[in-house]
Parts: sequence; C-alpha cells; structure tokens
Amino acid sequence: MKQLKAFIHRWIWILLLAFCVIGIIYPEAGVIALICMLAPSLVATVKGRMWCGNFCPRGSFNDILLSKISRNRAVPKILRSRRFRKLFLVLLMSAFAIQLFMAWGSLAATGSVFVRMIIITTLITIALGILYSHRAWCIICPMGTMASWVTVMVGSKKSSGLKKVSFDSEKCVSCKLCSKTCPVGIDVLSYKETGTVNDPDCIKCNQCVYKCPKKSLSAV
Repeated sequence: MKQLKAFIHRWIWILLLAFCVIGIIYPEAGVIALICMLAPSLVATVKGRMWCGNFCPRGSFNDILLSKISRNRAVPKILRSRRFRKLFLVLLMSAFAIQLFMAWGSLAATGSVFVRMIIITTLITIALGILYSHRAWCIICPMGTMASWVTVMVGSKKSSGLKKVSFDSEKCVSCKLCSKTCPVGIDVLSYKETGTVNDPDCIKCNQCVYKCPKKSLSAV
C-alpha cells in the first residue's frame, strides 16, 4: 500500500498539467475538477489531510517539480494566520460561486470557470512556492483549510481513530530537524510531549519521519 501511495504521489502531478491543457481545448472537461475540490474534505473524515500530502495532483506538482526551484524560506506569519486563511477562502470561493452563477446553464461556460480557477491558483502556487516553501500554497489553500476544519471536528470525537505521526520522546534529541523539514511549517517538535502530531494541518507526507536521524517519529 505504501509503495502504491508513493507511486501515485510521484506521478499524479501529470493530471494537473493534462487538466489545464485539455480544459483549455475542451472546457466541458473542467467540471472534473470538482472531484479534487471535494476529495480533501471527504478524505479528512477518516484520514485527516492525507489527500493533500499524498494524492493531490497539485501537491504532487509542488513536491516533485516546484521543490527543485523553491527558495525554501519560511512562509510569512500573516499567510499562516487563521484570519487570513478564512478571508482568502471567503474571497476565492465567493468569486468562484459568482462565476458559476453567471455561467449556469452552459456546460462549456461552467467548465471554463473550473479551468480558469485551477490555472490562476496554480500560478499563485508557483509564485508562492518559488518565494517561500514549495508547499506554501497548501497553507492557504481553501480546500485544505476546509479539510483541516473537518479534521478538527472528526478528531474531537474519541472514537475517530484518525492516524497521526507519533513520537518516541525517549529517542528524540530535540534537534528540530523535523520542524525545519515540515513543508507546511508545523512545529513538529512542539508535539514531543503529547506523543502525537495533533496539528490539523499535518498533510501526512511523513517528511519529518524520513528526516529524523534518531528514528523517533513513526509514519502514518
């Protein structure tokens, strides 16, 4: 299963590029993007933000291609703030909803709205990824933000069973490499005492696990 997940993550970025090209030529195909818009929140009901870290075509694009030209700088606090993320979600989804309303009744026009939104947000992703962390977009992504809310709601239930990256505090030497490695800027080390990384924005990419020199972290 892990090998299959890794294979999908390595190559699914091709779907993002194919969608943009095909969507420009055949805009009706644009409505397929609805799958990737709903999937993060649906998967979050059982796996947290695992979709974002493993199956999202744009996330794959960020890891496989964008990471090679990223400056890997910390994302500004204002972009990470809850207030900004909520505002960005409202503004982007409002613009999206208005365009859908205006295009209603025409499959081609409706598909074009999806294609246009994906292309614009991908350009923003590239700009942010070059300037900051290659996963900077994932911090403010409206779909990711909603998935993190779902994760919080599901995680609040004792019977949720959500899998999380876990800590072996006895092995950990507090080198902070896990926190420096996290592509979405989570202070992983701060969860050492709790035993699990409970941040709802954890995308289950397991990069902190792979980079830990003492093997004190366990993969999801």
